[in-house]
Amino acid sequence: MVDVGYFALCLALAAAGYATIVSLLGAHRHHEGLIRSGENAMLAVCALYSVAALSLWYAIFTKDFQVQYVAENTNLAMPAQYVLASLWGGQNGSILFWGWVLTIYSAAAVLFNRHRYRELMPYVVAVLSASCFFFAILNIFAADPFTRLPFTPANGRGLNPILQHPYMAIHPPLLYAGMVGMAVPFAFGIAALASRLLDNTWLRAMRRWLLIPWTFLGGGLLLGGKWAYVELGWGGYWGWDPVENASLMPWLAATALLHSIMIQERKGMLKVWNMVLLFFTFGMTIFGTFLTRSGIVSSVHAFAQSNIGTFFVVFLLLIAIGSIALLITRLDDLHADHHLESFTSRESAFLLNNWILLALLFAVLWGTMFPVLSEAFTGDKITVGAPFFNQVSVPMGLVLLFLTGAGPLFAWRRTSTDGLRRNFIVPTVVTAVCAAGFLLGGMRDLYAVMSLSLCGFVVGSVGLEFYRGVGARRRTMGEGAILAFFRLLSKNRRRYGGYLVHLSVILLFVGFTGQAFTIERELVLERGESAHVGNYTVTFDALAFGEDANKSVAAAAITLQYENQRLATLIPERHFYKTAEQNTTEVSIYSRWLEDFYVIMVGIGEDDRSAKFHIYINPLVNCVWWGSALLVLSSLWTMWPNSRDRRMARLDRDAVRAGGWQPALGGQPS
Repeated sequence: MVDVGYFALCLALAAAGYATIVSLLGAHRHHEGLIRSGENAMLAVCALYSVAALSLWYAIFTKDFQVQYVAENTNLAMPAQYVLASLWGGQNGSILFWGWVLTIYSAAAVLFNRHRYRELMPYVVAVLSASCFFFAILNIFAADPFTRLPFTPANGRGLNPILQHPYMAIHPPLLYAGMVGMAVPFAFGIAALASRLLDNTWLRAMRRWLLIPWTFLGGGLLLGGKWAYVELGWGGYWGWDPVENASLMPWLAATALLHSIMIQERKGMLKVWNMVLLFFTFGMTIFGTFLTRSGIVSSVHAFAQSNIGTFFVVFLLLIAIGSIALLITRLDDLHADHHLESFTSRESAFLLNNWILLALLFAVLWGTMFPVLSEAFTGDKITVGAPFFNQVSVPMGLVLLFLTGAGPLFAWRRTSTDGLRRNFIVPTVVTAVCAAGFLLGGMRDLYAVMSLSLCGFVVGSVGLEFYRGVGARRRTMGEGAILAFFRLLSKNRRRYGGYLVHLSVILLFVGFTGQAFTIERELVLERGESAHVGNYTVTFDALAFGEDANKSVAAAAITLQYENQRLATLIPERHFYKTAEQNTTEVSIYSRWLEDFYVIMVGIGEDDRSAKFHIYINPLVNCVWWGSALLVLSSLWTMWPNSRDRRMARLDRDAVRAGGWQPALGGQPS
């Protein structure tokens, strides 16, 4: 099976190269047979990559320790779910998984567009197959996951202990699905430039392909925060780690793009800007992968230093040079249909949103790369910590929060003075009431008051939009309030689903603001001893030890009380993984609606009668997890096809079968 997997990779390399060449030839000659051949070759690449990935999985599950990758990332004692995650737990396997996910996206793009966007598809296939060709080169020549050892070890080293957590079976695939998926909208952008089909057709073609990876990437980032919260044992969920930042930056760029393409769809503006933003989004996914794989940054997530970074630098340069050159040759076709008419317009709000998102992105990029640059130019590696990122990101985040609520209140083109007064009065009153309530309640942290008050502003803004929409349906359709609400959501998924996304952002910001009120204590307790932390009382009851084939465990039993009422027994643990010879902490958390009580066992006394504990009380942290769930669900709702989408797809399909392709309804975006 190992030989089968390697041979499948070699065939995938050949098929990807073939798909690239014949697709370009088919586009140049307008030859439908060549175009279809390229698409079929892309499907073959997906099948071959699937064989390669399943072959490596087979070697992992059968514990074929002669395969170097298997010996380095599994062992006999690992539970099955972590054996499954070993496919992406190491450098070479994760590159194979990345390529596999890319081929799945590429095959899906081909299958879903067999009868649509026929002028665009040969270029789309060429770009995607060229990307697959690059990753096949990586796996064959630089990161071969099927390399054999000259001997067969009796046991493997095993997966990194901090990765042996249930969330790590989900978090990396979500991130990969997000990062890799950005290749599809990029391919549609290149196709639009190459074919000169630069009306709104390509936006209609790529919008859902942008929303899908944006949702995956956002969900992956937030799930990674949950993993860090429950596994790393430091009381938080986001530490501005370089690899965290590498995934955040393309998400920020994609968020800016999702907002700015609305202006192009509505007003025919920002055509060049959107192309640049699209290229930058895809480029940041490759750059983030370079950061993770090259070993130039220090992180618990990063892989060891290797020469694979050189391949990514060359690939990134080729993408940048090719994209910019193609864009320059098409500038005459990208003239704006309209220009910005007023600062008090929705276009201005979206454009300002773009600038703030990109400013935040560049601040994160600068802070992430500063240690590398300082070492390269001065020889001293100067670390940039969380305080820098927080100092920069908090003010920008507050501006973004305001724009989240203000954007829908502005009209397109310009907003009259009466319109401003009518639209802003309710959100402004809600903001003032919230601010007064927080100040009267004793809250004195300026940023916290501003953040929570602006959350009230956005709730007022979104609530006003729903109130007006429901009212209009009740007047025109005679529907009840509840039915009108659900019909409003289902009939205009894009607009009102977007408002649900805004509400998820509110929950996230409320959760982020809770960090301003965190209580932190460090205690050394003897057995039977109690201590007070905030309104809680903790009692150290017992200490127990155990082991299994994979690890040894030390666990403490702590009774938790709140105002003399018993709540639970918490059991923080320390694990020692035998094969890796590495200690980890397993936190214990008691969650309430408005806060978490979070306990870490830092160490054990020499007499085994005392232990040291680090305790956090984290207010509002659950709003982060609720907001995460709402973000994913509302994004799925927004992108789910409605009856109009299906009708337009049928029209496109019928047009192709009739012998010529013309986009339905003049190519207007769905």
